[in-house]
Amino acid sequence: MESYEKLLLQNRAWAHDQLEMDKDFFKHLAKAQKPNFLWIGCSDSRVPATGITGALPGEMFVHRNIANQVHYTDMNLLSVLHYAVKVLKVKHVILCGHYGCGGVKAALGNQELGLLNNWIRNIKDIYQQHKTQLEEIKDTEERENMLVGLNVKAQLMNLAKTCIIQQAWKDDNIPYLHGWVYGLKDGLINDIMNIAPRTSLESIYEYELE
Repeated sequence: MESYEKLLLQNRAWAHDQLEMDKDFFKHLAKAQKPNFLWIGCSDSRVPATGITGALPGEMFVHRNIANQVHYTDMNLLSVLHYAVKVLKVKHVILCGHYGCGGVKAALGNQELGLLNNWIRNIKDIYQQHKTQLEEIKDTEERENMLVGLNVKAQLMNLAKTCIIQQAWKDDNIPYLHGWVYGLKDGLINDIMNIAPRTSLESIYEYELE
């Protein structure tokens, strides 16, 4: 059996199991989505948003990219963010990185990786900002883990600096922003940073909103 055919069989088994538990499951699901959460995570196949949190279909709106970046020129991410906070009115935005992230490891090196080098350049900038602290760490894995956390914090602040988030804070006093790191070796999520609605930012980043 081809690997993709296995996925189709597993889908049918999953749908059957859902109906066994609740015969109206898909009828309710098809009506609308009202998620409380927007998840911005890494594309790594080992970090499925709903799988590691136990969230059910309809509970989480999801965007994923390499190394969970928040780029101001990324229209895909900004469109997802706008829809999530403006239309779906999510109460929480979770930005989740993970230890053992390939994008972070690549940013620590100097290999030519084509387009990926441009994507992870922001992580190199974060490294440079914290170079002294990071280079004091002699263990390679520990240094990578530290940069993973610093990257999550930086990207969470990038979210807070968007006019999308600031407008939502002004209009609805939501969403809360959460920075998490997932451990591949133990399956646990570490909550490392939180930003409440209407948190003051440095003045250069605060927009004058109507």
